[in-house]
Amino acid sequence: MKQKYKYISSFTRFCSVKSARILLLFCATACIGSAAGKIVSHYTRNQQALPSSSQSSSWGLSFQEEGKRPVGNATIEELSQYDAFFAENTAEKKLYLTFDAGYENGNTPAILDALKKHQAPAVFFVVGNFISENQDLIRRMEAEGHTVGNHTMTHPDMSKISTQKSFQKELSGVEEIYKEITGKEMTKFYRPPQGIYSTLNLSMAKEMGYHTFFWSLAYVDWYQDNQPDPQEAIAKLTKRIHPGAIVLLHSTSSTNAQILDELLSKWEEMGYSFHSLNELVSAS
Repeated sequence: MKQKYKYISSFTRFCSVKSARILLLFCATACIGSAAGKIVSHYTRNQQALPSSSQSSSWGLSFQEEGKRPVGNATIEELSQYDAFFAENTAEKKLYLTFDAGYENGNTPAILDALKKHQAPAVFFVVGNFISENQDLIRRMEAEGHTVGNHTMTHPDMSKISTQKSFQKELSGVEEIYKEITGKEMTKFYRPPQGIYSTLNLSMAKEMGYHTFFWSLAYVDWYQDNQPDPQEAIAKLTKRIHPGAIVLLHSTSSTNAQILDELLSKWEEMGYSFHSLNELVSAS
């Protein structure tokens, strides 16, 4: 009888140990699964599809292979339904130059000089005060074959604007100043300030006849007290260039003013040619 109870006791302990091991394994698996889920979420959240309706998102890119188009928050096809772009789907070595111009600090003339030397058309996305305070530069851009695009009147977070009337006010204000200075209607090219947008905003822009432009190549060039090293900037911009790129640079950058001539030469040596966004729109 003692032997029987001894066997039962041993068997009970065996089951308890086995159950504990199974429980421990289950908990470990759950923890690993949870951690994996967090890792996957971390690396994919910047590659989400277009935000729904009024939900805002900041345009972002993931560079996965040198010389190849990066992955954006949305695909070329998803953006196309809103007449929006971030790159061209092409194998041709062509690129599109754009500059965001929130204010003038003396660097734009050198940028225009480099563009003229290379016969490279560009779009300058300007805010309202830039036009009114730099009329000669606006006229020079026009005279040298560039396009002046709309970067809004006051550079707000446009995703917080929920009515067509308020949205239209930010864009039409720039149009009016531009027409006063040039006597021409403004080309309806729009870039959301800071790249913050929502599908509602994209729909509003389309309703006004605008094409919205994000970008597939940019770098941190906007901090005035912390400008990029010129050679490091060239290395980064030549490494990440790709066929069909829409390049975003800031005209306020002293580094850009310094390197643009050399940068354009290097891109030409790599086989790239410069094209107007008007061509991209016409082909879409």
